[in-house]
Amino acid sequence: APDGRTALGFTKDDEDLLGDTEFYSLRVRDGEDASCLNLYQTTQPRIIGVPKSFYNHNQFAWSAKASQHMESPWQLLDSSYDDHEIVPVVLDKSTSTYSLHLSGVGAQLTVRGANDRPITLQVAGLLTGSILQGNVLMSETRFLQHFPNTEGHRLFLLRRSQKNGSLDDLAERLESQLVDYGFDVISAEEKLAKFLAVQNTYLSTFQSLGALGLLLGTLGLAVAQIRSVLERRGELALLRSSGFQHKRLALLILCENGLILLIGLGIGCMAALVSLLPHWWLQAASIPWQTLALLLLTIAVVGLTAGSLAVRTTLSVPLLPALRGD
Repeated sequence: APDGRTALGFTKDDEDLLGDTEFYSLRVRDGEDASCLNLYQTTQPRIIGVPKSFYNHNQFAWSAKASQHMESPWQLLDSSYDDHEIVPVVLDKSTSTYSLHLSGVGAQLTVRGANDRPITLQVAGLLTGSILQGNVLMSETRFLQHFPNTEGHRLFLLRRSQKNGSLDDLAERLESQLVDYGFDVISAEEKLAKFLAVQNTYLSTFQSLGALGLLLGTLGLAVAQIRSVLERRGELALLRSSGFQHKRLALLILCENGLILLIGLGIGCMAALVSLLPHWWLQAASIPWQTLALLLLTIAVVGLTAGSLAVRTTLSVPLLPALRGD
C-alpha cells in the first residue's frame, strides 16, 4: 500500500517504479538447499508457503501434474487425500529427481515439522526449468498449520511490465531502502543462469570423459585393425601370388574392416538411444544431431584410415619374404 511504502522511506518518485510491479509474498521454513548448487543429498529441504494470490501466475512450465482438470495447476496444492495427514506439494523436476531422489508425481517425502513432528509430503506437480528449484512448495494454509512458529514473509517474487524504469533501477531502489531488512534482489535470468552454469559444468565434465573414452576406443580400433592385417600378411601374399591385384586386395580388406566398423557403430548407437530415449521423450530434451553425426563420421573416417594404412603397409612388403614368413 502507498502508506506502507511511505513508512519504509519510499518517495512519490518511486511510485512510478513500484506502481506497475506485482509483489507475491511467500513464507519460508529454513532447510537444506535441494538445488543443483548443493552436491550432497538433501533430507530436509527448504519449504515455501504459497499464497492463493499466486495461483493465477501461469508463467511457470509444468513437467507433470497429478490432475489436468484444474483452472490453475497451483490449485494442486489444495488437493486432499484419503489420509488427511498427507500434504500435497510442488517441486522442480530437477530437485525431485536428482536431489531428493523421488520417482515423480505421487512420490512421498517425510520432513520434520513443528516440535520435530513428522510430516508426509506427496508430490502433486513438477515444474521444469524453474527459479524455485531447490524448494518444496506447499499452500500457505497448510504451511501455517504445520509450521505455526514461522512468522512473516521472507521471500518475494516480483513481476513488472517494465513500462517505467528498468529492472536494475527497481532492484537498486528496493535494496537501498530495505537494506536494514536484508532485502536482496536477483533477476530470474541470473537465478536460472546460476543453475544452468552448474548443470553445464557437470555436462562438460562427462563430455570430457566421454571424449577421452572415444579417443582411447578409436586408437584401440586402429591398433586392432593394423594388427589383424599384419597377422594375415602371409595370406595376403598368397593371394598376391595367385594373381590378385593390389587394388582388389586393398578394397577387399577395407570392405571387411568397414563392415565390422559399421556394425560396431550401429550397436553403439542403439545402446545410446535406449539409454537416452526416456530422457528425450519425457523432458522434450534437444539432441545435438549435427554434433553426433560429425562425431560418428569422425570415428568412421579414423577407422577406415587406420585400415587403409595397415593394408598399404602390408601390401608394400616384398612377396617372397611374406610367403616365407607364413
